Amino acid sequence: MLRSIQRFYNDLIQPRPEPDGVTNQAINDRSLRLATAALLIEATRADRDVSRAEMAAVDGALKEAFGLSETEAHELIALGEQQASEAVSLYEFTHLIDKGFDADQKREIVALLWRVVFADRRMEAHEEALVRRVAELIHVPHKDFIDTKLEARKAARRDG
Repeated sequence: MLRSIQRFYNDLIQPRPEPDGVTNQAINDRSLRLATAALLIEATRADRDVSRAEMAAVDGALKEAFGLSETEAHELIALGEQQASEAVSLYEFTHLIDKGFDADQKREIVALLWRVVFADRRMEAHEEALVRRVAELIHVPHKDFIDTKLEARKAARRDG
């Protein structure tokens, strides 16, 4: 398992130097995926009760949002868990997302966070505070914060 995580990191996440200052969009995309995964993991931990439903929501969200295979999603989740455990603040993740995603993609990140929060069909105050803080840090308008919350709550009730 550790080898596969290290391979995933080396192949997909770790930046490689580019000649003549050329930026590699794929590297940025990989970093954004990891930042997204770490934020979704943070959402599972916000209420200190990580449920299977929440982890399944993280898995599904990453596969859907980034077109990942089962193996890639599991490796990204493992890396996201590691990054979330080592992080001192949300800023290291939200900064990447704020700079790397457009407004629609940022709104989708907030929607994915709500999807994880409502996966266990309840929302705790700490979870809402986390999503609110992320939305503020990535400059998602309050209206979108509320709209995505209502959409996720409705979907959770419908699926439940």
